[in-house]
Amino acid sequence: MKETMGNPLHLKSLNHISLICRSVEQSIDFYQNVLGFVPIRRPGSFNFDGAWLFGYGIGIHLLQSEDPESMPKKTEINPKDNHISFQCESMGAVEKKLKEMELKYKRSMVEEGGIHVDQLFFHDPDGFMIEICDCDNLPVIPIAGEIARSCSLVNLPLLQQQLRLLQQ
Repeated sequence: MKETMGNPLHLKSLNHISLICRSVEQSIDFYQNVLGFVPIRRPGSFNFDGAWLFGYGIGIHLLQSEDPESMPKKTEINPKDNHISFQCESMGAVEKKLKEMELKYKRSMVEEGGIHVDQLFFHDPDGFMIEICDCDNLPVIPIAGEIARSCSLVNLPLLQQQLRLLQQ
């Protein structure tokens, strides 16, 4: 087995995820009104339809499918599918809002050493899985054994400031 190097590519953070959409407009509506992302300027030199959104320190780049009708239609909510996960302040508030929006979701819970993490899974308009959790309850523990930090609150003040600036 090769020796592991700390940060061989000198990465700093996750910049964005890119998702292919049946309808960029429907996906903009979802990511803006359900998850709170803000549309941002996208380079005009692109020769294909899409949109960029930003929130919580990451970008979501939406790309219009060249053949939307051939995209698979996922209906079953499978927590083991590819997904992006967001931490929240109140699982109860999230579940209440999902019910109000009539979004189909699936609850799950992980328990590790007496620590409970609640999860809610649902799809975006194209079937991409979204998870909302209180994952910051679970400490991040490197395989080497020492506790590194909790999942949340690392750059929370900076992220909140960035979001406020975007919303002005």
